[in-house]
Amino acid sequence: MAASSAGNPSPANVSSSLPRRFEFSSDSPPKLSLSTDQHKYCSRALQFFKEKLQTPDRITQEFAHLQTTRTTPSQMARSCKVALDNVNVSKNRYMDVLPFDQNRVVLNPCKDYRASAQGYINASLITTSSSENISRFIATQGPLPHTFEDFWEMIIQHHCPVIVMLTRLVDNYKIVKCGDYFQSEDGPRDFGNISLVSKWVRTTDTSLVLRNLEVGYKESEELPMSVLHIQYPEWPDHGVPKDTVAVREILKRVFQVPPNLGPVVVHCSAGIGRTGTYCTIHNTIQRILVGDMSALDIANTVATFRSQRVGMVQTMDQYFFCYKAIIDELEDLISGCNS
Repeated sequence: MAASSAGNPSPANVSSSLPRRFEFSSDSPPKLSLSTDQHKYCSRALQFFKEKLQTPDRITQEFAHLQTTRTTPSQMARSCKVALDNVNVSKNRYMDVLPFDQNRVVLNPCKDYRASAQGYINASLITTSSSENISRFIATQGPLPHTFEDFWEMIIQHHCPVIVMLTRLVDNYKIVKCGDYFQSEDGPRDFGNISLVSKWVRTTDTSLVLRNLEVGYKESEELPMSVLHIQYPEWPDHGVPKDTVAVREILKRVFQVPPNLGPVVVHCSAGIGRTGTYCTIHNTIQRILVGDMSALDIANTVATFRSQRVGMVQTMDQYFFCYKAIIDELEDLISGCNS
């Protein structure tokens, strides 16, 4: 099945041509078995990244250069007109993190029937390749209470099989980082015409919280969609985890889902720092596995992501963490193959 091209796929086409249910397991994901070519690609990439990590100044300079080419407020004003329309301003968690008009997710239908709303949600379609073997992402903010219905409408319309949540609901300083749009262990939750049910919840040894959710329209004859919700609450805002193990477990779990099922939704609070970091790690490993050695240019990957959502990968620590997680995952893939 061909992957959808970049841009907004037709919700009607997405829902009718793809299966609505995917069987998710809470078991540990199996080790990926590499082909001879994949082993060669991973070995070459690992050598490249290890050598690069020996000269951290080069990596520091890369990120510094990325920071000098950031989108300016005036560019934002020109490129995010729908997000800045008066009817949509209250739907943004942060006024300096807005989706660009050219690749924003468009809801059709949208609970906000006003024409000027234009199906708005603070979410961006992110892609680096038209290959059906490379995941597309939707990078979005942590939903606000009055955008919960919009969020689930997006999941259904774009047939998103996985949600990766890289934040707590409330951080250690008691600041709300994300609304509770998913917890439904006590029975179904309704968001307008959308119903959400939790089938099971598991916590892994790495502190990931896995939820198998079912979401669908209340008055529809179609079976509800199965969605895997992966929450990593221990990833600190603006920071990085103490090791790469949990992030790489997310990667392994998401890799079990065929990329052509639909975009992977990734969010933290603003949907740029931790979100951009995860997307960079995921995308780089995936492209290496298919032999796309342009993936070795992480700075270019981040620049591409930033051209689709402002500020992806926010801090120097997060940028270095990309390199460390990619190296650790390549070592793991190669050792699994060798053993």
